[in-house]
Amino acid sequence: MGKVIALLGAECTGKTTLALALAAHWQSAGYDAVAVPEYLRQWCQTQSRTPLAHEQAHIAYTQQQRIDMAAAQHDWVFADTTALSTAVYSEYYFADHALYPEALAAQRAYAVTLLMHPDLPWQEDGLQRDGAGVRDSVDTLLRKVLNVAQLPYHAVYGMDADRLRSSIKLLSK
Repeated sequence: MGKVIALLGAECTGKTTLALALAAHWQSAGYDAVAVPEYLRQWCQTQSRTPLAHEQAHIAYTQQQRIDMAAAQHDWVFADTTALSTAVYSEYYFADHALYPEALAAQRAYAVTLLMHPDLPWQEDGLQRDGAGVRDSVDTLLRKVLNVAQLPYHAVYGMDADRLRSSIKLLSK
């Protein structure tokens, strides 16, 4: 079973960029590493809309399935978000807490959780981007959920190169 590094954060906080950069770094060092993309992005592009409340469970399940499949096949897995992120957004948009038990259980199994700080400049990105105000509110909720559940995480700050450097240093210990 591969070592899963979970990247969490509100929208537009650099998860995708960092997941891809970390996978590339470990690959260039000779490791069997892969980045697992965010299923929600694919879902929104395919459906041409954001998900409704009853579709959140499918998105969380599929993201988890993809992470599990990658972990069964690779030594290092960099997950560009997890089911916990879907659970947080489900609470934020729909006041639905039903996804938390499974999402928190899965999150506990990951080797490391990197939590992206919302200090990057805001960028428009189609259907998934609601605005900087939502980003800050979701960041607050995500940190609260992690802290209440006593799930350890490492905060990641700064611009892309700084994030990559500090994450490599942390994961190389």
